[in-house]
Amino acid sequence: MKIAILGSGAVGGYYGARLALTGHDVTFIARGAHLAAIRDKGLAIKSAVLGDFVAHGRAEEDTTKVGHVDLIMVAVKTYDNATALPLLRPMLGPDTVVLTVQNGVDSAGEVAAFVGEERTLGGTTYIATALEAPGLIVQTGDHRRIVFGEAFGVLPRMTDRVTRIHEAFAAADIQSYPVEDGRVPIWEKFVFLASLAGFTGAARLPIGPVWGDPFTKAQFLAGCREIEAVARAEGVPVAADVVDRIIPYVDAIPGSMRSSLLIDLQQGKRIEVEALQGTVVRRGAARGVPTPIMSTLYSVLKPHGGGLTRA
Repeated sequence: MKIAILGSGAVGGYYGARLALTGHDVTFIARGAHLAAIRDKGLAIKSAVLGDFVAHGRAEEDTTKVGHVDLIMVAVKTYDNATALPLLRPMLGPDTVVLTVQNGVDSAGEVAAFVGEERTLGGTTYIATALEAPGLIVQTGDHRRIVFGEAFGVLPRMTDRVTRIHEAFAAADIQSYPVEDGRVPIWEKFVFLASLAGFTGAARLPIGPVWGDPFTKAQFLAGCREIEAVARAEGVPVAADVVDRIIPYVDAIPGSMRSSLLIDLQQGKRIEVEALQGTVVRRGAARGVPTPIMSTLYSVLKPHGGGLTRA
């Protein structure tokens, strides 16, 4: 397949590297020193569990130089969508498919606004990677999971294009899970993620102290239930035990774990508050679903949305 990675950082770069390693024609869309490093030395993946490797592929900043591709993976931070998503259009051919693995539940709709619902697949990913230096991605653990499927039209349904992409991912040693309704895994992750990011970010603490306090833990789970209620109001059939499953999952997480929002916040970077807490509040208001906990977290984090440069 001819594949473009829009957002070749810690997440997109990792998956693009695995796909390039197995012979796909991958173009990494990148900028600055990271772009120069990929062009000069390739994209290096360092993993104590799965082994190190270096992948080689084209690297471009200008998507008009890429040409038409079969698949585009969107992995930029959601706050960059306004400038990043227009870059999709020059790479669209008659049969191009666009798969988003961004955080939050807005991404598929925002991508579809640029490329059309008929081209857009929705997905989510579970991976722990960091861009340690230009051209170097470090992976901790062995998670490399993408869950994806159709997100528009008549659902549920499994399509040939989802199956083809799954086969390409699986052959590249990506833990691929195709589903008949791409909205469900996105929302099921979101039920946990928006609350996790909100509480750890607002407290400026990793998950251990947040989860370890009985009152805060109860509020955390109540926040998850607010998000679940919004999902159901929007007609997304998340699992009946979607919140109950969070308890053993968080129990097993190291107490030192920080959400990506907390990491960005502590580094003075922009944070995805609008795509996480903000969208819960807006969607809840539109559907008449009360979201008092998520609204409070949103109000606390919203002033930091632009990072230190905004302040």
